[in-house]
Amino acid sequence: MGEDKRLAAVVALAQGMAAAHGTREAWRAAAAGACRALGGSFAALSVWERDLGRLRVLVNVGERAAGEQEFPDDESYPVHQFPEITEFLHERWAGGGGPNAWVETAEGPAAGGRPGYVHQRVAALRRRRRGCCVVAPIVLNGRAWGELYVARRAGDPVFGPGDADFATVLAAVVAAGIAQAERLEEVRRLAYTDALTGLANRRAVDARLDEAIERHRADGTVVSLVVCDLNGLKHVNDTRGHAVGDRLLERFGSVLSLCGAMLPGALAARLGGDEFCLLAVGPSADEVVKAARELCRRAAELELGEGVACGVASTDDPIGPVGSARRLFRLADAAQYRAKAVRAAEPVVAGREGPDDPVVRMADEPSGERTAERRRFRGRRV
Repeated sequence: MGEDKRLAAVVALAQGMAAAHGTREAWRAAAAGACRALGGSFAALSVWERDLGRLRVLVNVGERAAGEQEFPDDESYPVHQFPEITEFLHERWAGGGGPNAWVETAEGPAAGGRPGYVHQRVAALRRRRRGCCVVAPIVLNGRAWGELYVARRAGDPVFGPGDADFATVLAAVVAAGIAQAERLEEVRRLAYTDALTGLANRRAVDARLDEAIERHRADGTVVSLVVCDLNGLKHVNDTRGHAVGDRLLERFGSVLSLCGAMLPGALAARLGGDEFCLLAVGPSADEVVKAARELCRRAAELELGEGVACGVASTDDPIGPVGSARRLFRLADAAQYRAKAVRAAEPVVAGREGPDDPVVRMADEPSGERTAERRRFRGRRV
């Protein structure tokens, strides 16, 4: 490949990774771009998990052999089978060298290959009917992060020293792209995370709830929302200070997360201030109410605070058509207000008090009347 084509391939690889949405797409763009640039038939990107002593494959692209998935659930190899990722790289860096790529073939080491480390790679090439591969270490923040692997079919021209040098350049571009993707992923995570509790925030709930309601409208998937108001937070803040109040919020956030785990895939979130919620997609209303009851029980046992007011709304209950996320939120919010008003020790569930259910009625009233109804609920005592 001429210099102009190689430069164009480098630019295409960088652009492909920059355009990726999320780390998984960035991994795929990296492997696919390197495969095209090197004229390979297959490519993989792997990460070195130091704590587990293994190379874990993140993505496979191109002509995959039997058993090779695009995004494997758990395709990994003990590092001792490929010790160059640890021994060779560290030795070279200590001596002032660089993490250069190398070539292996199904017949044994190619010129500039790694004698002594080839047996596993040679066996893998033969087993998958590939003729040769080039392996390029990926270095991030001065440490070995993983490797880029590109292979060609048996019978295709064998990679040469020039290809290995080019693979080293491509690996550096991939490293920069991975670093950028991880930074963006962290920014996205922070944008959808409550800083104090580590739970999801209101933005994350809104996005997930909109998607869930679309699923409900398309195929009837059950969507349930639990809205909670933590009782006694103001009193804790006023009498013991905001640091103690923050501790109460964190502690309740942990309890919410624990109870949310009873519902597969549920999203636990802090909406703001002393308001929290659980969003469940799939489980029945009864399962959600059971988790909400456990939440109320555990909240009442917290050393700080005065328990929680909890409201539940589910498309699995007789609450009428739910065509928007806004209506389900209004229903759960109204149920929570009623729970607050009557100081309920258990969750109030929208739609379970007959045809003229007061929670459904309040949720569906015009905003002015709904505010008056909330005040009436808050004024009641049992």
